[in-house]
Amino acid sequence: MCGIVGAVAERNILPVLVEGLKRLEYRGYDSAGVALLDGDGTLQRVRRPGKVSELEQALATAPLNGRLGIAHTRWATHGVPSERNAHPHFSGNDLALVHNGIIENHEPLRARLKDMGYLFTSETDTEVIVHLLHHHLDALGDLADALKATVKELHGAYGLAVISAKQPDRLLATRSGSPLVIGLGLGENFLASDQLALRQVTDRFMYLEEGDIAEIRRDSVQVWDLDGQPVQREQVQYHEGAEAADKGAYRHFMLKEIHEQPKVVQRTLEGRLGLDHVLVEAFGPQAGALLAKVRNVQIVACGTSYHAGMVARYWLEELAGIPCQIEVASEFRYRKVVVQPDTLFVSISQSGETADTLAALRNAKQLAPGAGGYLASLAICNVGTSSLVRESDLTLLTQAGPEIGVASTKAFTTQLVALLLLTLALGRMRGGLSATVEAELVDELRRLPTRLGEALGMDKTVEKVAELFAEKHHTLFLGRGAQYPVAMEGALKLKEISYIHAEAYPAGELKHGPLALVDSDMPVVTVAPNNELVEKLKSNLQEVRARGGQLVVFADIEAGIDNGEGTHVVSMPHIHDILAPILYTLPLQLLSYYVAVLKGTDVDQPRNLAKSVTVE
Repeated sequence: MCGIVGAVAERNILPVLVEGLKRLEYRGYDSAGVALLDGDGTLQRVRRPGKVSELEQALATAPLNGRLGIAHTRWATHGVPSERNAHPHFSGNDLALVHNGIIENHEPLRARLKDMGYLFTSETDTEVIVHLLHHHLDALGDLADALKATVKELHGAYGLAVISAKQPDRLLATRSGSPLVIGLGLGENFLASDQLALRQVTDRFMYLEEGDIAEIRRDSVQVWDLDGQPVQREQVQYHEGAEAADKGAYRHFMLKEIHEQPKVVQRTLEGRLGLDHVLVEAFGPQAGALLAKVRNVQIVACGTSYHAGMVARYWLEELAGIPCQIEVASEFRYRKVVVQPDTLFVSISQSGETADTLAALRNAKQLAPGAGGYLASLAICNVGTSSLVRESDLTLLTQAGPEIGVASTKAFTTQLVALLLLTLALGRMRGGLSATVEAELVDELRRLPTRLGEALGMDKTVEKVAELFAEKHHTLFLGRGAQYPVAMEGALKLKEISYIHAEAYPAGELKHGPLALVDSDMPVVTVAPNNELVEKLKSNLQEVRARGGQLVVFADIEAGIDNGEGTHVVSMPHIHDILAPILYTLPLQLLSYYVAVLKGTDVDQPRNLAKSVTVE
């Protein structure tokens, strides 16, 4: 979603701010802006709709120079993408603010501030904050005190960064439901909504907790907690290579991240497998005692993470013998839930800041164990410092590294690996999984990175198949069993980046409606591992061919499905049926990628979408 960058230093920090915005482009945005306090003590601002490159061009024409500043990329929630709605927002000529999130009570605040004489020049909820802050600053005189007073009146989610011409040596920040991180330097300090924005200037960070307010000066950082008490936040050093934000030899981040999957899956498995079993300790120090009590699992997630949870339901019930419910977080958080005894609450999120998933976790934690509540909470997440991780009882990090492409690839496959580890651990702890089967699957997991590499070796074959979709407007994806969520994920990827309408169905549902859509203009994509459902799947494929449908089948080499008129088969390496959902995801990612390239869309930053959905 929106991105924040701020800095206070003894040098011109404009290049730092602009580079930070570039590194946040992956989050999705529709305008960008920057505000600096120049040498004369005057706040200067440049804003532009569109890409950061548009802002860069404007700054090249009229460069700014300053040692204190804030910058922002905006994803529209209130008001259309435009220069007047872009951040930073001003109140008067001496106060500038940037904001991530949504203020739910902005309308009554706006009415009150108008009555006070404040003039609004935008349609945003953010402008309400900066005027309210200005009002409190006039009354209190100190920027930190004014910010503390302001946030007490805000209802909603926010990450804020503020600078004032009247107090030119300090950058103020606060967060509630929207992440912020402070970058620590030598004689200079920084702020961002994602540490990736600051990797070019520091590898030391301090993550703000929920409700924190921070004062950032060139040579010091002061943090107050939700109660206004001074607190110390842990400093951490980030070791992920800066190359994560570089496409390298690849044309797009998405293609690079697809090809990184063998490596990141290997990384996800490291330290979590014993000789013939999953190391339960990988889930945390209390995991052994907690997992032994689990009798049910509730999974909540959004988007791609939801599809990972759907696969996990098949695994948990088949291998561990544990009932599992999976629900979209935005639905789950707004309904009355009946919790089964000893239920483990599992949340899945790439960023760990997904607003609906985080809200669902917080709602779940309000239900006390033993009084109709959950036994414990477990986060499957890619960001160890995220809110989801910090607020969960147990955590399993996916180790995918930064994912820049908006359409998730390596985050999804590592989520699947993490969920399979959870399944095996629960299966052993609850006695539903034999030691022999666990040992077999642990061995298969060790081989998985190699198998993924083999699947990626079909890159050119899939690129050729993609030509069948270049002029199409609709596609149907089919799968059976645990491959049905994989088909859903394939359809999501295709629609996300190529803008082709795509839907997924269980293959057995063809005769119950979707078959009416099948003709020569609607390709049908199917995943076909060699399992007990493959013969039934072959019958479904014949139904498609009988209606003139064009089939693209990703089939196990042992499945007995061959090329023919209207049938295009991509042979897949044989793999254990349990691990097949992970393997068959890769060619569907490649297919969506190459179709999008043929159509000339913005692969890494598809229209209307954001990487981290940190607002409702």
